[in-house]
Amino acid sequence: GAFGAIGQANIKRLLAYSSINNVGFALVGLAAGTPEGAAATMTYMAIYVAMTLGSFLVVLQMRDAEGRPVETIASLSGLSQSRPGLALALAIFMFSLAGIPPLLGFYAKFVVFDAAVAAGYWPLAAIGIAASVIGAFYYLKVVKTMYFDDAATPYAASESRIEYVLLAVCALIVSPLGYFLIPTLGGVSQLAAKALF
Repeated sequence: GAFGAIGQANIKRLLAYSSINNVGFALVGLAAGTPEGAAATMTYMAIYVAMTLGSFLVVLQMRDAEGRPVETIASLSGLSQSRPGLALALAIFMFSLAGIPPLLGFYAKFVVFDAAVAAGYWPLAAIGIAASVIGAFYYLKVVKTMYFDDAATPYAASESRIEYVLLAVCALIVSPLGYFLIPTLGGVSQLAAKALF
């Protein structure tokens, strides 16, 4: 997934390859074969859903002046100038998917890699960390395009208030404020993991 996304110019395809990569990270926790690893996988998947849903909501909000959906990463050029709120939200999701602290995506990756190391699968954790570093390249490319490239596309305003609300909720969940949810999420994940072992 990480290598497939590197040369990708289509934002939706990039997110699809990202999904492959992130399912691999979740399976690292499951490969540990312990209740802690299973709980880490469930925690990872819950956080991943918020990050990915938020990313797709931003992309779905984007329409060009004729109302057509935005498809390419290049079409996000200068988004920070024309739609700063959407650019900030997408930057939060991209940094979180990359696993950059203090966003919740960092915690998600930490718990699955920690579970693998605790079970003696440190080579698997090392491969996962390397894939995470490679993956960070394409997430940061999206942020660079939004904030440092000249605006290329005029955007039509979105009419969907529900999507904006969902987007804001997802952004808050993966922000540092999301750490307040960790005790609850961890408890639920541990209970579910015990049912498997």
